[in-house]
Amino acid sequence: MSSPSAALSALTLDPLPSEGYVFTTQWPVRTSDMNENEILGYDSAARYLQEAGALHLADGNALGDHEFWIARRTVIDMIEPISWPNTVTVSRWCSGLSSRWCDMRVQIVGDHGGRVETVGFWLNINIETEGIGRMSDYVISRLSTTTDNTRLRWKPMLTEPLPTESTRTFQIRRSDTDRFGHVTNAIYWQAVAEVAPEVAELVTAPHRLVVEFNKPIMYGQEVHLTTAPIDDGLLLWLSVDGESRSHASITALAA
Repeated sequence: MSSPSAALSALTLDPLPSEGYVFTTQWPVRTSDMNENEILGYDSAARYLQEAGALHLADGNALGDHEFWIARRTVIDMIEPISWPNTVTVSRWCSGLSSRWCDMRVQIVGDHGGRVETVGFWLNINIETEGIGRMSDYVISRLSTTTDNTRLRWKPMLTEPLPTESTRTFQIRRSDTDRFGHVTNAIYWQAVAEVAPEVAELVTAPHRLVVEFNKPIMYGQEVHLTTAPIDDGLLLWLSVDGESRSHASITALAA
């Protein structure tokens, strides 16, 4: 199978701004954050993004009326492994937005080495309608201080159709869900970690991981995990009854 879209390969992540509203915090890396190679795991990095998002909202006095967000896509560039013991500095800022969604950049840097660069496309959710809601003028104003892109639009980067669904399954536990009954973001990254050994040589060097969330997975559904090799990595689908619920890729990161 050929490589994913040119848009994915060409994607560059904006550098840390020198001005504007950048939220920065620190915390120690825990042993429970480590994978079997004693470096920060993919699912732990995804949890870091969620925690940074909540802290960012609280710091910006926006948590009360912008509490609920759903990820549409997450890109994680593993530049240099973060090992334990370590303390990470986490910086978060907006790199593009519209009135109802935004691209949020997160940089994770270890005091004793290691760097992870990420960007996530987040939808603001109206808790009353459980649909996409408009952000307040206040939040739009704060987020706009680090980007000139105020007409952000959604366009998928992973469009390859699900091949024949594998019989390989991925177990979902009740504790993996959120208040909407959806499987949480970090759990998808556990599935990515499951298949990473299939490209073991690739993931020992800088690499890019992408997950696009197409439709929620609910507790009790039988989830199938299907992979396909591509020119520079691996594609992954999580599916239910032959329908793709999320699409992911692991590729080499261009120098």
